[in-house]
Amino acid sequence: MARKIFVNLAVQDLDKSVDFFTQLGFAFDPNFTDASATCMIISDEAFVMLLVADRFSDFTKKELCDTATHTEAILALSADSREQVDELVDKALAAGGQPANDPLDEGFMYGWSFQDLDGHLWEVIHMEPSALGR
Repeated sequence: MARKIFVNLAVQDLDKSVDFFTQLGFAFDPNFTDASATCMIISDEAFVMLLVADRFSDFTKKELCDTATHTEAILALSADSREQVDELVDKALAAGGQPANDPLDEGFMYGWSFQDLDGHLWEVIHMEPSALGR
C-alpha cells in the first residue's frame, strides 16, 4: 500500500481558505470537514488538513508560527508543465494570494511560488521527465 501524507496547516478563516483553494482547483473531503477543519485533496495519496488556529492548537504544545514573519515550511506541488506552473500561481495571486519568489528557471526545472491567505509558502514545480530518469 502506498504511504499517504496529511499536512496540517493552521488558518485564520476556514471559509476564506476553502474559497481560495477552490479557486485553485482543489476539492475537499466532506467526511473530514466541520466548522473547524477540512481536508483538502491534493491527490489520491496527499492531503492538507486546514484547521482553524484554535483547533490546530489542540494538536501541539508549541506556539503557532506567525507566518507574517516566520516560515514554518515550504509546501511543493508538482506540475505537468511550465504552463501549468504559471496557471496555478496566477490563479493563487488572482484569488488573493501574495507572491513569494520570482519564477526560477533552471532549464530542466521550472518553479514559481506564492503565499496563501495565511502566509503559508507554496512552490509549484515542473521538472522535465528526462531529469528524473524517465
